[in-house]
Amino acid sequence: MSDTLRPRAALRTAVVWEVLQDALERRVKATGRPALDVLDTGGGSGNFAVPVARLGHRVTVVDPSPDALFALERRAAEADVADRVRGVQGDAHGLFDVAERGGYDVVLCHGVLEYVDDPAEGVRNTVAALRPEGFLSLLAAGLGGAVLSRALAGHFKEARQALDDPNGRWGTGDPVPHRFTADQLSGLVEGAGLRVGAVHGVRVFADLVPGGLVDTEPGALDALLKLEAAAAENAAFHSVATQLHVLGEAPGAEEA
Repeated sequence: MSDTLRPRAALRTAVVWEVLQDALERRVKATGRPALDVLDTGGGSGNFAVPVARLGHRVTVVDPSPDALFALERRAAEADVADRVRGVQGDAHGLFDVAERGGYDVVLCHGVLEYVDDPAEGVRNTVAALRPEGFLSLLAAGLGGAVLSRALAGHFKEARQALDDPNGRWGTGDPVPHRFTADQLSGLVEGAGLRVGAVHGVRVFADLVPGGLVDTEPGALDALLKLEAAAAENAAFHSVATQLHVLGEAPGAEEA
């Protein structure tokens, strides 16, 4: 994923990319089709859409920002995958105004659930876009990571506020409307009819390590990436991760 795995960006995307790439490979084997149909809701400028298209898949990106979609178009052209990436303006609430219901093998919902009025409805919409036995890749802000970061910055009242607030907000100036625990995200996925295939903590350490150390210490970035990958699957670290990733698996046609 050379497009996104630049030194600092690698810490934010590597764990999710590894899980997603494995899911795509399994879906290719299950369907017998080398090119899958992928829907990326809130995909912005294509951090995941372009690398997925490089693997040979067809990707539809739905995003409310015209500027992000313009950047996506330019990025896809530079990566020579413009014929496999389509950007349309829209959002999770009106998803099926611009996307096909039940038309995708894999749906990405990254950094969207935090900003919708009704997260449960948002998950149900993304699930409704899946074909039988498809995958949902769900990435959202973690509650524990926000509490920890506020506390380490010395903002103890804000840390307590985030801990007690039903939406995980640390105050009126908090730009994130919703944060989640791993159990809450898993519950939303299961409530929409999917089986939880895996849960990973994302950016468990990356946001706490001084940037200067990662950028200047020889071998530090590689070691930190390996540490993040090792901790991601350990449930003990899910409660302090900045983001949480849940892979949901849709039932087959007969089960549904």
